[in-house]
Amino acid sequence: MSAITTAVFEVDKSNLTKTRILHQQIEPDLAENEVLLAIDKFALTANNVSYCLTGDSLGYWRFFPADDNWGRIPAMGYAEVIASNCAGIETGERVWGFLPMASHVKIVAGKVTPSGFMDISPHREGLAPVYATFDRVSANPFYRAEREDFEMLLRGLFTTSWLVDDFMSDNRYFGAEQYLITSASSKTSIALAFAVRERNEQRSVGITSAANLAFVEGLGCYDQVITYDDITSLDSAKASVLVDMAGSFTTLMAIHRHFGGQLRYSCKIGATHHNDLSGEGELPGVKPVFFFAPTQVQKRTRDWGRGEVMKRLGAALVRYIEFCRSILTIKHTCSDDEIAKVFQEVLTGEGQASVGHVISLRK
Repeated sequence: MSAITTAVFEVDKSNLTKTRILHQQIEPDLAENEVLLAIDKFALTANNVSYCLTGDSLGYWRFFPADDNWGRIPAMGYAEVIASNCAGIETGERVWGFLPMASHVKIVAGKVTPSGFMDISPHREGLAPVYATFDRVSANPFYRAEREDFEMLLRGLFTTSWLVDDFMSDNRYFGAEQYLITSASSKTSIALAFAVRERNEQRSVGITSAANLAFVEGLGCYDQVITYDDITSLDSAKASVLVDMAGSFTTLMAIHRHFGGQLRYSCKIGATHHNDLSGEGELPGVKPVFFFAPTQVQKRTRDWGRGEVMKRLGAALVRYIEFCRSILTIKHTCSDDEIAKVFQEVLTGEGQASVGHVISLRK
């Protein structure tokens, strides 16, 4: 095999509006345990923007190191093994996992099992194992080729949302009787509302922009939908938990002030409103806590075993994908210029909530 020219999408870590596609040579010669993956396609959602905003604090920039001040955003997608020097990993295997937004990537494989393997490259040390795992599609009983696009778009964010609801239930909702969910039109918020409705223990209030109000109301996931301007119309005496996908300091302050001591838990996940992440003043009441999904995965793995966790999560994801088929349109993009444009739409929140983006940099 001759040298491969790979295309890599990168962002300026200090200015996310600045992007580039870098072309590099990957030598086909593999060291011991190295594996070369050809990345077929990956999903681009608001989650990827959250990875950028927490890249330094939570280590996301370390997944796929880049030069200088440039960053490579982790994305969920599918890839094929096109060369392997690791026992137990064969050429032609199709895998799912966290990948760079690129056409190819070389990893150091280890911890090979019948269900998958891990990237054990030195720069991965200290990072959550769940993000370094590649699943073999041949070993996934829930895999269907026709669901790939939906699974890429939804599996990661649904996993996060399912685990948030599991965490809340595990803690008896901290004594609350309803969810408040910001950025209610985002795919992660919709997934949470779906999980809450399936568990059927709490009511959910979706909070969204006026522009997305009709779309969110039409989903049928939330018990109530309001705009950001109507937060003070809610019953402040009702004990609530907040799951904040927006990251807007203005919205956080409004909710914390309105509910005061009746806000029993404030959970931060996303940052769809990344232009309003900080502000003046101390938030009243409980201190917001960032939700880190791998912590709950590890707890449930100890409680139930990994197989049972994957079984429950996989079955719930299939139900969610079927629900999303009626509300989500898939858009495929492979043009370099279009990829940059899509990223800016997702970054600014100007894209259509009903559209899911699947990207490919392979030519």
